[in-house]
Amino acid sequence: MEAGYFATREIFRGFSASDPLSLPGSGNCRSDKTREKRQPLSCEGYVELFVCSPGREDLRGAPREVMMINSSKMTPAVQSPSVTVVVPTFRERENIPLVIAKLEQVLAGMDWEVVFVDDDSDDGSSRVLLELSRSHPKVRFIRRVGRRGLSSACLEGMASSSADLFAVMDADLQHDEGILPEMILAFRDDPQLDLAVGTRYSAGGGTGNWSKQRALISRLATKIEKSLLRTPLSDPMSGFFVIRRQLFEETVRETTGKGFKILLDIVLSCGRGLRTREFPYEFRERAHGESKLDIVVGLEYLFLLADKTLGQFLPVSFVLYVLAGLSGLLLHLFLLGCLHVAAGLPFVTAQTISTIVAMISNFLVNNAITFRSRRLRGTALAPGLAAYVLICGFGAIVNIQSAEYLFESHIPWWFAGASGALIGAVWNYAVSTQIVWTWLPVILGHRTRTRPIPRK
Repeated sequence: MEAGYFATREIFRGFSASDPLSLPGSGNCRSDKTREKRQPLSCEGYVELFVCSPGREDLRGAPREVMMINSSKMTPAVQSPSVTVVVPTFRERENIPLVIAKLEQVLAGMDWEVVFVDDDSDDGSSRVLLELSRSHPKVRFIRRVGRRGLSSACLEGMASSSADLFAVMDADLQHDEGILPEMILAFRDDPQLDLAVGTRYSAGGGTGNWSKQRALISRLATKIEKSLLRTPLSDPMSGFFVIRRQLFEETVRETTGKGFKILLDIVLSCGRGLRTREFPYEFRERAHGESKLDIVVGLEYLFLLADKTLGQFLPVSFVLYVLAGLSGLLLHLFLLGCLHVAAGLPFVTAQTISTIVAMISNFLVNNAITFRSRRLRGTALAPGLAAYVLICGFGAIVNIQSAEYLFESHIPWWFAGASGALIGAVWNYAVSTQIVWTWLPVILGHRTRTRPIPRK
């Protein structure tokens, strides 16, 4: 049997002597091989394992071999913790040991574990986490390669655990872990509780030494969110909360998994009002490292709100693609006016140059914003641009010929140019979206590359 990976199907109980199948070193089992969907084997105390040979993508639909293993000889599973603390990390090497030490202090006597989800940090965080997970029985970590994002990291951390409660906190030590035990115990006191949130905007809480500008933006964003929520929260942008597994299972398939506001994503994805409790805390200064707050965070926040409000009617990616196209159209018209009207170039020449420049602009904008989660980087950028230009070439030919026809028909230059540019829009979206940002990365075998982890 080839070496491969294993997926446990189930433990079969009950013995049947009908249609016996002898296995070396095992009891008799039965199997109905005549049906397309195999019936569960029945064998006292045995586990059926599907063995998938190397190179196969997954177990679904793939030819499989079946191995029976005596469950009495298997090591008993470790008891699941009651609480899993999920900590997303990116370049937090210095803070990671401090987070573990603080959790060990405040959660002493509780049944807990911490799962760090690291987005392939290039500062040595993965090496630190590997060493700590080997020496600390309550520490686990997931290293994600080729994908990033706080929300998706939190969801993956929760999905990796069998605990009843999930706590989420940042690795920068800005959240007050001292209130975590109280938040966890609230679920024992109230069996109907769905969510416990650490809030900065109720009596006893605060934003610390935030600038007036940051505090104003945060409060404005909070007011916008409150108008969309079915569940009243004083701090829906909080990244410090505890949820029950039931709420995670209820919403995980509805969340976008994008951006940095995982709590907002979960609450907006829930189709009902939630039973909540809030716990005030004072937001602290970052201990080590640098803040990840930048313009991208703001864009991710807007994308999340747009997806939750417009997503049921129109894909947000399509809206962004159209906006990118409009920016290219404005650039196209500006260059066309400069080259044809101001510089006196022939219309066809000016239209051709403007079209090429607009296509390059559209590619860069879409790559940076519309398809940011599948963004082409490094060596994949040039082939992506070339493929985009080639795919859009057909639309560009129709664009130029249509614009020329309208212009020669005494249509104003700006209307002729705009009409020609818009003709290729449908082709660009329908074809280039799939080929450039979906198929091409697979063909090239492109993966996000980071600098090697520095050795100590």
